[in-house]
Amino acid sequence: MKLLWLLPLLILAPIKVRANQITPAFTQGSMNATTTTVQTVTETIEQKVYGGELNSWTGTNVTATSASSGGITASDAIFSITTAGEDFQLETVTRTADATTGLVLLETIDIDRSITTNATTTSLSVFSQ
Repeated sequence: MKLLWLLPLLILAPIKVRANQITPAFTQGSMNATTTTVQTVTETIEQKVYGGELNSWTGTNVTATSASSGGITASDAIFSITTAGEDFQLETVTRTADATTGLVLLETIDIDRSITTNATTTSLSVFSQ
């Protein structure tokens, strides 16, 4: 019990705190870092090309006649050679449209492709003390 009166004195007494000096183990250095990234993108493109109804004809030395107003698609359409004995050519194109959409599917294009990208990043850090 005799020493208990010393305890407040020890707590209030100033004490010097000292740190030891740390000497680094290096004076200079460098560091290389390389990062490689590979990315693959896969895509599918589906494209449909639509057009309208078409009824046409072309030719040389040919005449088209029809008693009705149905044109070349009418059942009574007649193509006749204009000058007998001469060369002739006839080409007819008929595309019937869909009854609900009024369109004709002309072409379907499907493309499947993958694109791969490689990226490499190299960094150099130099430090000294």
